[in-house]
Amino acid sequence: MRRFAGARLFGLAVALVLAAAGAAFAQTSSARFFAICHDQDYALCAVAKCFVLDGVSYCKCDLEHGDSISLPFEFGHGQNVCSVDARGAANGYVVSTFSLPQSVVAPDGNKALYDCPASSADGAYAQCDGGVCFTGSEGQSFPGLGPLKNGEIICSCPITVANPPAPVGYQIAGPYPCQSSFFRYCDATAANTNTGSTIYVGAPDGTARFLTRRLYGSVPPLNECRP
Repeated sequence: MRRFAGARLFGLAVALVLAAAGAAFAQTSSARFFAICHDQDYALCAVAKCFVLDGVSYCKCDLEHGDSISLPFEFGHGQNVCSVDARGAANGYVVSTFSLPQSVVAPDGNKALYDCPASSADGAYAQCDGGVCFTGSEGQSFPGLGPLKNGEIICSCPITVANPPAPVGYQIAGPYPCQSSFFRYCDATAANTNTGSTIYVGAPDGTARFLTRRLYGSVPPLNECRP
């Protein structure tokens, strides 16, 4: 029964991700719901911590190279997220796309996916797919996030605010082993759109598993925490 419910949530998660892309994206064919960018530099924000400034979240992400997956964000003639990201190498930026962070893979990962329930979670979280990140921030410092190491970069990402009860909950990444205190970031009292707030990158429940399967063909065991 739990596995069947999870499969339904995957479908709902995908629907919510597609809706977030807007009406223009909704007109694309089902074969083009996601774009896989091959052998490119990109920013991985799936487990990122973010600082809110004037209604925008700024997230500490990792610079990566390889294959990643994203909504296509198509525009112009044959342009999409992959072509934008490809041009970034010579122009001082990268795009935030998704690959599976090894830090959430069991049993050795030190992070986990925390489930924020659809029935009650009303917190804010950052949605970084397609976010733009400027490589000049690597190794620098940013308010609320402190110094960045080499290989870390700041990405600007829109904020989503949950509105319970919702068709599906959302997941954010936090410490592992599970810490009950971290579930406060599912609540608007801790995670909100106020300047100075700390929020985390999130996505509708099941999205990480769905995109991992689309990118790699299978999903390894992941660390998960439930309230």
